[in-house]
Amino acid sequence: MASVAAGYLPILLFLGVALGLSAAFVVLPMIVSRLTGAHQPHPAKLSEYECGFPAFEDARAEFDVRFYLVAILFIVFDLEAAFLFPWAVSLDFTQWSGWTAMMIFLAELGLGLAYAWKKGALEWE
Repeated sequence: MASVAAGYLPILLFLGVALGLSAAFVVLPMIVSRLTGAHQPHPAKLSEYECGFPAFEDARAEFDVRFYLVAILFIVFDLEAAFLFPWAVSLDFTQWSGWTAMMIFLAELGLGLAYAWKKGALEWE
C-alpha cells in the first residue's frame, strides 16, 4: 500500500508546485500594483476596449450584426488553421487520400471566403 502511495507523490508535488506558481502569478501582480501605487482607477482605464460598446447597458440595446459575422468568419478560418497542423503531421500516414481530402476542404473554404467577400461581409463601415 505504501508503494502505491509513493508512486503518486511526484504527481502531488507537481500539482502543488503548479497551484502555487499559478496563484503567485495571479495574486503577486495585484499586491505589487497596490503597494507601488500603480493601481489608480480612472474612467479612461475602466472603459470598454474589446467589444466596442458598453457591457452594462440595457439587454435590448441594438448593435450591428456585422460584428458577429466577422467573429464567425474569424472562428471558421482559425479552426481551419488548427486543422492544418495535425493534417500536415499525419500526411505520411494518410498519403494521397488525406491530401485530396484537405485540398477539397481548402477549396470549400476558399469558395466560402470568396462568397463572403462578394457579399461584403468583410467590409466594416
